[in-house]
Amino acid sequence: MSAALKRPGTRTSSVCTTPETARLTHSFKVVGGVLHKGFGVGRSVRSATFAVGGHRWCILYYPDGRDHPDHLDYAAVYLELISRNNQEASAAFEFRLVNQTNGISTFVSKHQRVFDAATSSWGNAQFMKKGDLKASEFLKDDCLEIECDVTVISKAVEIDVPPPDILDSLGKLLGSEEGADITLKVQGEVFRAHRIVLAMRSPVFKAEFYGPAKDNRKRTVVVEDVEPAVFKAMLHFVYTDSLPDMDDLGTDKYQEMVKHLLVAAYRYGMERMKLICESILCKRLCVEGVADTLVLADQNHCTKLKDACIGFIGSSDRMDDVAATEGYKNLKRACPALTMEVWEKSAKYRKI
Repeated sequence: MSAALKRPGTRTSSVCTTPETARLTHSFKVVGGVLHKGFGVGRSVRSATFAVGGHRWCILYYPDGRDHPDHLDYAAVYLELISRNNQEASAAFEFRLVNQTNGISTFVSKHQRVFDAATSSWGNAQFMKKGDLKASEFLKDDCLEIECDVTVISKAVEIDVPPPDILDSLGKLLGSEEGADITLKVQGEVFRAHRIVLAMRSPVFKAEFYGPAKDNRKRTVVVEDVEPAVFKAMLHFVYTDSLPDMDDLGTDKYQEMVKHLLVAAYRYGMERMKLICESILCKRLCVEGVADTLVLADQNHCTKLKDACIGFIGSSDRMDDVAATEGYKNLKRACPALTMEVWEKSAKYRKI
């Protein structure tokens, strides 16, 4: 089989599990008149350190706001990651203010951020206007209580998983014949297989084994008009979804085998196998053999291969050479309608 059709020998796989989370609410009370009157732009007070999700954190409160001109009228609140250690931490967090009269907390803002060495703190630079805060029930007797709900999202755990092996298992099942329940006789050679697998891969076998006219007692099937080597290669495809290695065949024998497999694929309704064979033959068109390949494509309803053959013949630098071949002379004698189609379509190609 050509290298282009072989699947890669090395494959990797992984599974992403549901991330684990750790949650905590930290309450930070800011007490003292000096902290709420003229404390200084860009200056902050820091809560006690608290731990969640394997990291240490604190809350930063800026009574007079950060140093950005657009934020000077606002108090600001930030969450800071203290235990960096070159480790990232992904956190979702929200800030709330507690009403000093009734003790009910009110949501203010919500954030999500990946904290690292470059971004160790994140929050709300426009937490609340200072004038509104002073007039509210949140700031009373020079006491302000900020709650921060923090959810730290742990990194997802990745588990290496072997690649799928069902095709390998089916291939071994064919080789071992374990559980085989049908015998197929092909010109004197005997093949043992599993009728359910054959039916699953071929609508023709499905109709024979499980259709209205099925015979449950039938244990042997005689296969006509298929060479044993071709049928063996087809069985390999049935069980493994790939053509067998045919590198030991010479160029001409390889191409003939692919043509036989195409015919078998059409006969047994195996569309993927037929398309693979078409693809191989499309890449191996030549002046001497293109007429024969065209007839094969027409007889087995291979539209793509047929168009490729006609396009090849219609090429201005090949048409005379193809017309001089024995294959093309046979085409004219045996298939006049197909010959006319070739000329009509070739004329269109030349006009394009």
